[in-house]
Amino acid sequence: MIHQDTILSLLAKCKRMSELKKLHGLIVTIPTIKGIIPLSKLIDFCVDSEFGDINYADLVFRKIDTPSVYIWNSMIRGFVNAHHPRMSMLLYKQMIENGYSPDHFTFPFVLKASCLISAQECGKCIHSCIVKSGFEADSYTATGLLHMYVSCADMKSGLKVFDNIPKWNVVAWACLIAGYVNNNKPHEALKVFEDMSHRGIEPNEITMVNALTACAHSRDIDAGRRLHQCIRKAGYDPFMSTCNSNTILATAIVEMYAKCGSLKIARDLLNKMPHRNIVAWNSMINAYNQYERYQEALYLFFDMCSGGLCPDKVTLLSVLSVCAHQCALALGQTVHAYLLKTSIATDIALATALIHMYAKTGELGSAQKIFNGFQKTDVVMWTSMINGLAMHGHGNEALSMFQTMQQDSCLVPDHITYIGVLFACSHVGLVEEAQKHFSLMTEMYGIVPGREHYGCMVDLLSRAGHFREAEKLMDIMSIQPNIAIWGALLNGCQIHENFCVANQVKVRLTELEPGQSGVHVLLSNIYAKAGWWEEVNVIRKVMKHNRITKTIGHSSVEMKLLS
Repeated sequence: MIHQDTILSLLAKCKRMSELKKLHGLIVTIPTIKGIIPLSKLIDFCVDSEFGDINYADLVFRKIDTPSVYIWNSMIRGFVNAHHPRMSMLLYKQMIENGYSPDHFTFPFVLKASCLISAQECGKCIHSCIVKSGFEADSYTATGLLHMYVSCADMKSGLKVFDNIPKWNVVAWACLIAGYVNNNKPHEALKVFEDMSHRGIEPNEITMVNALTACAHSRDIDAGRRLHQCIRKAGYDPFMSTCNSNTILATAIVEMYAKCGSLKIARDLLNKMPHRNIVAWNSMINAYNQYERYQEALYLFFDMCSGGLCPDKVTLLSVLSVCAHQCALALGQTVHAYLLKTSIATDIALATALIHMYAKTGELGSAQKIFNGFQKTDVVMWTSMINGLAMHGHGNEALSMFQTMQQDSCLVPDHITYIGVLFACSHVGLVEEAQKHFSLMTEMYGIVPGREHYGCMVDLLSRAGHFREAEKLMDIMSIQPNIAIWGALLNGCQIHENFCVANQVKVRLTELEPGQSGVHVLLSNIYAKAGWWEEVNVIRKVMKHNRITKTIGHSSVEMKLLS
């Protein structure tokens, strides 16, 4: 006769679901095995083992008349870890309704479930239950509460919970720092990290990664360097280790230097990494792109591919952005062909990047084809298409597309959409249409005009010769006009030979940015057209004295070589 101890021993050695099912059959058929322990061990295998099956565990669980709190906890944990947080929440509710009292193992997992579905109200109810049950002082439970609040962007409540957690708990510190980072408060994250250091708490690897991320987001290179030095002194230097577990820390250091603009240091560290993952490559490629080092971004991308690493979505978004800036149509088409062969071809962010790339390179037909091929679009995709049409002089088509977009109540135009709309009006010369959109932008959508919007309006009014309206608009601007806005007004002066306004603009331009070559050349041309040669000579002398050289124009041509 097989005894319970034998079954437990066999369950401990179980490696496959097929073996587990056989043991389950023995548990059911042998009358001497009646305890709840074998069933709890069976469920544990289903929820914890990499070979387990949460659905099978659920079937077993539903057949148990009086499951123990331990089994309830196992099922709640299992559904959370299997990415079914709503089932965990439902089980927790059933557990309470059936009269079971949750313990300090129940709460962390159900709190994790509420984080995953961003259910703060549920989290607050769990918090009340924790207080009533007397587990608020439990370090593990309190840290789970902290994680729940910061994940739901409620940093104020999170801080209240943190104040009651023993300050030696490094996991709580790491959770608070991560909360500030993820809620776009990097400066506060660094303050917490400094406070932690002053208290003598040794940071773990997760804490250091989050602190480095805060340095990257705040562009605080000095804090980043100090932290890197501390990591070296603590013996964590990941660039001197061949251990795979240090790759995350090494990647965070590379990303910190890259985002802070120390591209040479970041590249040298990337080259030293024993194990370079896709995140590290992406950080460097994206940094080159952000700092307009486009050729280096492409060289690094080619190096990554030649090393056998497949690009992911983040890589391809950066590369398509580089193609757009460089007007590298052939490479952009190659990326497009690659996307068509992969499962991420239907990703809306990549489709939008493709539309932007084709629009920037003048291939509006290809951009329109991609746009028409998507049934589900968003405001960013519409904006890319509108801006692309406006950019290439198709103002009426851009405005028509904007009207079509407005018919969908789910699509709310943003400030970038309106830059394209106003730009389109400017190049078609629709003054009244632009003024209508400029008013509706604020009145209907609550968008505060930025310099780009004012620049489009001043450019439009100046091109149309409405200088009084343009100057009036500049007077009531909520922000200081920059060189581009004054330049737009000056461009209108050249078109309409308005020398009086040009003289007024001249004073303001020299106050703002005296080193701008474009405005000096424009002024020189206006005065030359008027025959005011003395003024022309004065401007040229100023340029020579201040070593202001004319910006050299450049163009590029892609050639297809025949083999």
